[in-house]
Amino acid sequence: MRELPGAWRRTSAGAGLMAPDGSVRPTIFAEMSALAAETGAINLGQGFSDEDGPDAVLSAARDAISNGVNQYPPGRGIPDLLSAISEHQLRFYGLHLDPARDIVVTAGATEALAAALLALIDGPDDEVVVFEPYYDSYAACVALAGARLVTVALRWPQFQPDLDQLRSAVTDRTRIILVNDPHNPTGAVLSAEVRDEIVRLAEQHDAVIVTDEVYEHLIFDEPHVPLATLPGAWDRTLTISSGGKTFSTTGWKIGWISGPAPLVDAVLAVKQFLTYVNGAPFQPAIATGLRLPDEYFEGIASTLRAKRDLLGEGLREAGFEVSVPRGSYFTVARIPEPDDGGHIDAGEFCRALPARAGVVAIPLTAFVSTAHRGEYADLVRFAACKRVEVLEEAASRLAAMR
Repeated sequence: MRELPGAWRRTSAGAGLMAPDGSVRPTIFAEMSALAAETGAINLGQGFSDEDGPDAVLSAARDAISNGVNQYPPGRGIPDLLSAISEHQLRFYGLHLDPARDIVVTAGATEALAAALLALIDGPDDEVVVFEPYYDSYAACVALAGARLVTVALRWPQFQPDLDQLRSAVTDRTRIILVNDPHNPTGAVLSAEVRDEIVRLAEQHDAVIVTDEVYEHLIFDEPHVPLATLPGAWDRTLTISSGGKTFSTTGWKIGWISGPAPLVDAVLAVKQFLTYVNGAPFQPAIATGLRLPDEYFEGIASTLRAKRDLLGEGLREAGFEVSVPRGSYFTVARIPEPDDGGHIDAGEFCRALPARAGVVAIPLTAFVSTAHRGEYADLVRFAACKRVEVLEEAASRLAAMR
C-alpha cells in the first residue's frame, strides 16, 4: 500500500509524535502511565484526581440517568447548564453572558479548543501565538488546522514571558493568541502586566484571544482574572473551561466555550460536526456543581495548596529545586545535578524514575517544540492532585532515592 496520506501526519508531527521512520509514537502520558502500571510506581504524571468529586454532583448525575436523561441533549447544551455557566461567570467575574447565544457546551475543554482553532484559522498564512511550554494538544490542533505555531518562552523559575519577545511574536499574521492561565504544565499565573499586553497586542493586530481557564478555581494566592474581563477584550475573546478539574470529574468530559455570539456561532458551526453533543446526564450534574456555595470553591483551592506544599517539601528533601506554582495541579522541579556532573535529559530521567524510585513524572520537554527542548532538558512536572497519603509516600520514595 502506498504511503497513507492525510492530516494525521502533520497533526502527529505538530505534537512531536512522529518518529523518524514515519510511525506515530504514543504520547508521553500513555508511555508513563504504562510504566506506572508495569512497575507499581506512584503516578504523579497525568493530571487527574484519585478522589471523587462532591456528592451533590455525583448524585445529580445518578438522578439524571434514573430519570431518563440519556438521549441527545440540545446542540448548544442543556438549558440548565447554559444558565448555570452564565450565572457562574456573573457570580465570580461580573461577566454578563446570554445563555442562549454566548455559550456552547463541548466534549471537554479539548474539543472546545479544537473547534475554535478549526473555526477561526483560514489557511497556512495564519499564525497562532502560544506560550511555551504548552499543553500538548495546542500544537497538535494548530497543525491540524493548517496554521503556523509561534512560541513565546516561559522560563524557569517564574515562567513569565518576556514582553519584548511577546511583542515580536504577535504580528498582523497572528490570527489567534492562545493563552492558558493558570498554566499547564508550569503552574504559573500570568501577571497583570502580561494580561494587559496580550489584550493590547490583540487589538493592535486584530487577533482573537482564545483562553483556556480550566484551572480557574485552582489558584492559590489571588483571585482568577479572566482575560475577557479586561477593557477592550470581550469582543475578541473566547473563554474555555470545564467541570473536570473543578469537580474531579475528568472522565465526564463536560466543557464549554463562551464569548460574543458571532465568535461562539463560528465555533458551533464546526463543533456540531465533531461530537455533535455529549454527556447528557452529566450536564445537569455539572450545573449542580457550578451552583455550589463559595465554601466549596474556596475549599478545593486551599486543599490543593496544602498538597502543593507537601509535594514541594518532599521534592526539596529529595534534592530537587522547585518552582512554586501559583495555580493548577502541577509543580515543576529541576533535576538534581548528578554526582559525576554528567548530562541531564528529562526524558531519560523520567523513564528511569519508576524503577529507580517508584514514582512517575513527566519531562517538561514533552510540552515544548523540538527546537527548544534543550532549554528544558533538566525540568520535570509532578502532579499534586492525589490523596495526601499518596503524596507522602511519593515524597518518601523520592527522598530515599537521594
